[in-house]
Amino acid sequence: MTVAPRATFRDPSGYVEFTPEEVLRHVYAQEAEGALRFLRSSLAQRWQASAQMVAGKIEEAQQGGLLIRHPRMFFPSYPWEWSPAQWQAAAHLSLDLCREAVTAGFLLKDATPLNVLFDGPRPVFVDVLSFDPRDPANPIWLAQGQFVRTFLLPLLAHRYLGWPLAASQIYRDGYEPSQLAEALGPLRRLHPKLLWPITLPAWLDRRQSANSKPQTPPRSLQRSPEFATEILQRNLRRLGRQIDSASASVKPSRWSQYTCTAAHYSAEDHAKKKEFVERVLQETRPGTVLDIGANTGTYSMLAASAGARVIALDTDLAAIDQLWLRASKDSRDILPLVVNIARPSPALGWENFESMSFLNRAEQHFDLVLMLAVIHHLLLMDQIPLEQIAALAARLTRRHLLIEWVPQSDPMFQRLLRGRDELYRGLTAERMQTAFASHFSIASQCDLANGRTLFLMAKR
Repeated sequence: MTVAPRATFRDPSGYVEFTPEEVLRHVYAQEAEGALRFLRSSLAQRWQASAQMVAGKIEEAQQGGLLIRHPRMFFPSYPWEWSPAQWQAAAHLSLDLCREAVTAGFLLKDATPLNVLFDGPRPVFVDVLSFDPRDPANPIWLAQGQFVRTFLLPLLAHRYLGWPLAASQIYRDGYEPSQLAEALGPLRRLHPKLLWPITLPAWLDRRQSANSKPQTPPRSLQRSPEFATEILQRNLRRLGRQIDSASASVKPSRWSQYTCTAAHYSAEDHAKKKEFVERVLQETRPGTVLDIGANTGTYSMLAASAGARVIALDTDLAAIDQLWLRASKDSRDILPLVVNIARPSPALGWENFESMSFLNRAEQHFDLVLMLAVIHHLLLMDQIPLEQIAALAARLTRRHLLIEWVPQSDPMFQRLLRGRDELYRGLTAERMQTAFASHFSIASQCDLANGRTLFLMAKR
């Protein structure tokens, strides 16, 4: 059963409620004037027109407040489901908007990845109350520390320490420099690219902790407006370069090169499989598609070309990075996410209601679910019974399911079997059809020369 998220409560300017069709942002009366000044500015209107910022219809509310109606994003995602390239894009969107805001007399006061959602491959800034009028003589960006903790340090930890970006779900306000400094060790702390964001802040923090009189950093250092603006812009440009440096390309992996190295697939089998998938897309005409185990997105791209909005899942960071870059370049309506369907993202936050679980977001959300060469991984690596896989597929799709059955004789099946032949001896295509029969009927199938079979199933 899908559970709607509760109204938010952390923003002192207002709160957000969710309906099936729209997002309702309530602005408190004392914040209404400042919000209107920004939302009615040419800057905000230009961002909304270019889809850099979520659109919103402003209405007056009771007791002098405001109500802003936003359209629902097709599929909300969270930073712990993004690849490094998506983190980089979200960071640059935040910095780009902040630079433009500075020039227009505003300043971003909240700089966290949670303010960004993806509409297909495009990052969209969604917290429209995060911009305030700025003091033209103040060169300090108070949100810089938050930006470093929540954007830059997770990327640096991923690149230099191998810490997964998914760990951001544990640290809502990001990492502290001291956490990374301790893990880096004395020599690596001196790396030029780590000195400013990690080593020096960690040293200053230790020094201040040892001081009996803690010092509060100044909130303002008055300068001439021109000089203050230049300091801010220079600082924002520097942060952008640091994000690029921390977001080095993900190294190719076994799975990101799978399409090119799949020796168990002949050119004829590839062509026949592609032709069948294209025919399925033409016959079923799905408006929304979930591609589980998408790899680098061969079939996600086919679905998007057929007019579907696609959510593409894979556990391989390099594969998702490649797919996002390709979808962005070609303007395809594909949102790639790093999600393991056997261990999907859980609900998080206060009472588990601030961030929705992946399954809550995905349930009954798709016209067609693709599970191409996935089921044997769930069976052998995650030990999920066929009946459970069928039940999950029925929860996710509204209409159709397309699966690829991999027989025991297949070299990829044998590689994952690892000597457990007796345990899986009765695992046949007929056994699979029986397990799925309570939820689906078989509409058509395609037998490949390599022994694999594609089944198009219609939901009962």
